Amino acid sequence: MRSICAALIAAVLFALPSARAQETSSGAANEAFEPKIGDIMAQQQIRHIKLWFAGRAGNWPLADYEIDQLKEGFDHVNRQIGGDTIEKAVGAPIAALEKAIEAKDRDAFARAFDQLSAGCNSCHRTLDHAFVAIQRPALLPYSNQSFAPQK
Repeated sequence: MRSICAALIAAVLFALPSARAQETSSGAANEAFEPKIGDIMAQQQIRHIKLWFAGRAGNWPLADYEIDQLKEGFDHVNRQIGGDTIEKAVGAPIAALEKAIEAKDRDAFARAFDQLSAGCNSCHRTLDHAFVAIQRPALLPYSNQSFAPQK
């Protein structure tokens, strides 16, 4: 039975590259997938929430991880809209957050987080999306994740 399962798995794995090659040769997968800005921003909102609760709990490795995720998401948005709108809005707050996280300074973290939220709102106004107003999260929607620092 194990050898049959192994053979099936091997067959599927070997078939995948040839299926991808056929897609590419037909033109269906020539362009890299680029998510829509709304989808990216929904992810950014999740990261923003997690960043707040990680910093509030003093889980600096998680906060650092979420900052990196936010930066990656902002890079994706920046590729789509171009210019320096994103950097102007969130560049300084991100740098301040990184510094606060490195120093493990909760007060500096809270100030920088509020600056990040203000930067997000500034960007939304610039892009005619002022109806999207970001603030400190009040509730943790992730009951399945511990934000306490791990020992």
